[in-house]
Amino acid sequence: QLPSAAPREQKEGEMDEVVVSGYISQKKTSVTGSASVVKGEELFVTGDQQSKLDSADLPVTAPTAPALRTNFNETAFFFPQLSADSNGLFSFSFTMPESVTTWKWQLFAHTKSLAMGYLQQAIITQKDLMVQPNMPRFLREGDKMEITTKVVNLTDKEVTGQAELQLIDATTNQPVDGWFRNFFPNQYFTVAAKSTELVRFPVEVPYQFDRALTWKIIARVGEKTDGESSTLPVLSNRQLVTEAIPFFINGSSSKDVPLTKLINSKDSETLSNQSLTVEFSANPAWYAIQSLPYLTEYPYECAEQSFNRLYGYLIADHLLKAAPRIKKILLEWQQKDSTAFLSNLQKNEQLKQVLLEETPWVLEAKSEAEQKKRLLLLFDASKLEQEAAKLIAKLKEMQSSNGGFSWFKGGPDDRYITQYILTGIGHLQKLGIIGADYGIFAPLVSSGLRYADQRLVEDYNKRDKAAKEPSYLNYFAVQYHYMRSFFSSAGLSGEYVLAANHYRKEIQSLWIKGNLLSKAMIALALHRTGDKLTATGILRSLQQTAIKSADKGMYWKANTGGYYWQEAPIETQALMIELFQELKQPATTINEMKAWLLLNKQTNRWSTTKATADACYALLLQGSNWLEAQPKISVKLGNITTVTATREEAGTGYYQKIIPGTAVFPEMGAIKINVEQAQAPNANVPVWGAVYWQYFDNLENITAAKTALAVNKQVLVEKLTDKGPVLEAIQEGNTLKVGDKLVVRLEISTDRQMEYVHVKDMRASSLEPTNVLSGYRWKGSLGYYESTRDASTNFFIQYLPKGNHVLEYSLFVSHAGTFSNGISTIQCMYAPEFTSHTEGIKLNIEAN
Repeated sequence: QLPSAAPREQKEGEMDEVVVSGYISQKKTSVTGSASVVKGEELFVTGDQQSKLDSADLPVTAPTAPALRTNFNETAFFFPQLSADSNGLFSFSFTMPESVTTWKWQLFAHTKSLAMGYLQQAIITQKDLMVQPNMPRFLREGDKMEITTKVVNLTDKEVTGQAELQLIDATTNQPVDGWFRNFFPNQYFTVAAKSTELVRFPVEVPYQFDRALTWKIIARVGEKTDGESSTLPVLSNRQLVTEAIPFFINGSSSKDVPLTKLINSKDSETLSNQSLTVEFSANPAWYAIQSLPYLTEYPYECAEQSFNRLYGYLIADHLLKAAPRIKKILLEWQQKDSTAFLSNLQKNEQLKQVLLEETPWVLEAKSEAEQKKRLLLLFDASKLEQEAAKLIAKLKEMQSSNGGFSWFKGGPDDRYITQYILTGIGHLQKLGIIGADYGIFAPLVSSGLRYADQRLVEDYNKRDKAAKEPSYLNYFAVQYHYMRSFFSSAGLSGEYVLAANHYRKEIQSLWIKGNLLSKAMIALALHRTGDKLTATGILRSLQQTAIKSADKGMYWKANTGGYYWQEAPIETQALMIELFQELKQPATTINEMKAWLLLNKQTNRWSTTKATADACYALLLQGSNWLEAQPKISVKLGNITTVTATREEAGTGYYQKIIPGTAVFPEMGAIKINVEQAQAPNANVPVWGAVYWQYFDNLENITAAKTALAVNKQVLVEKLTDKGPVLEAIQEGNTLKVGDKLVVRLEISTDRQMEYVHVKDMRASSLEPTNVLSGYRWKGSLGYYESTRDASTNFFIQYLPKGNHVLEYSLFVSHAGTFSNGISTIQCMYAPEFTSHTEGIKLNIEAN
């Protein structure tokens, strides 16, 4: 039976009849129904049903060396071995951690017949004299700080004693007090009865000491002593910094991309070079080929995905016949270059600020790598025919008797899905992949068109006949006319003609109210059905609103995405390429539009089958044949080194050259890239790459650097005013106080959407975060995973939209002194060339 007696008065040394033995601070103890406080230096426990030290275990004299508490585990879990005495009372032993704190004590017992007992209570482990050090999570070279400890006196008398701080190199077990300028290792204190007193030890962390440090804090009052000991990491004040200059060249040309910081590095006395890396992809269009398996391996069995799988197989079959070189390159990847099948998340670990294993995206990387490895299976001619036949049969099963396709088998017919599948069949016919009679798709097309026509008639009959003109576009009607433009041979009659003509006139007059995707659909539909005047007007409007950039190609500012099918950015750009191609715009314009689409693949994974299908359609099957091009690239680093590919990765033309730090000189910051489109001078194949400069420098000497992806850091202190709390920005040289609440504000800006973005914010050793629990958070429309570490806070953003975003978290100031606050870095893990960082600052903190 578990003890349940209420506490009562008890004289010192008196024992209760209920005994449970255990171990606390490695000393044998007794737990009783209620217990007195035994004087002495040994650790005892008290509680609702209190505990005390067995007097037989107390030493007669104080030990020469104090027993230091070192076991600070948060949980004492044990499987007890019970021993019964003649009175039927049970005892057991266990080892207790040595923290001076309150514990949640839980006991559970049961008999063979499953009679059960449970006990929960609070138990306090404490001593008459205790030290409670306030140590930081880590130290950093160059920090000047005050290590503080609270000395607690639980006796009824005022006591005077001495506190001592010992610092030891954990690797050699030798004292390093002098090195840390611990000139006052012994401090006297006087503590009133039942009170506490704070003792301070000023120290300075030396440079060139970046290893583990063992500390010991001991308090002595006569024969009473207490002490704690633990080990702290001392972090280097020198940080490995990566400066990256991404470049993008469309066609044959030369481009200067000066790395100004490297040129000016000769003026720095603390900077040391680590490496200079040059990498480029001579034909990134092959990355679209690598994304094709995603179409065929998507796990869900809905109609849209089933069709896109079929679409991927048919495109692969078409490419295999039109460009036999593809199979040859795939075999070369398999036999000679295994890195071609790696996910972009797995590549270039040495250029990234965090290892892939430290991110939440390990499974995504493995998934993408597995898809790339299945490229050879995708381009297997015999498998293509077998899989295509299976998917055709599956689509027939998913088509309802009225001709519509349900999203999932057994569900109601879906108008958008039906028109989407019919549009895809139209693309295949236009490319010549299937014949004019639609071949195996003929039964699906005839019943599907009938369904789409009937839904349009229903809209026509439900319209508001009194309204002269609607205030908005019917997007289903827009999609219908675009889809119908592929099937002009399948004529309309009767009421279908009346409904189709009505909505044709409507989109002719209301096209200006539509978004980018609907404008392109309307222009193509009208151009194919004879209204070339309106189609040309829409094209002219799109040309006027387009943005042309040497770094990003041709795109539209409004193409930022949304929640509806008509707001998808990849599908919109692909349709724009189809429109400009069909209306016979210059090849240079179309290549600029394809360049934007390809650059999107540089920083994104194309995580939907719709986006992947439309992008592959636009990149591989529209405009110039980029797959056959093999541009020649040379990168000149000042007048010292010229990097040219000695063995490129087949297809993509990927090449990387790493120059060690001993061979890096400031003059190499004058960088010039030259591209020659030797075999396809009119193709204007985009080329992208980057130059990475990695170096070590002291944190306070690091200056800010920005690319297309940038981060800015503000540290704000919360001040209480008559109007409530107000945040004030901290400037260099401002003084804070222990106990101040700080807010770190990280402002992120990007000129393009990106996936898999990592933000790391370093912090001073004197700061303690208020939130130490990791988890997924939302800030406005931005979702991210926040992970708090001892020396930094990390943010993992799976999808970062174009624009400006703000992240915030709060901290408290815990120690006085002068500290390096580190830097903040941001990097796209999918494209590590997009990286930047803030400058390093120091914090000056005073004691209260």
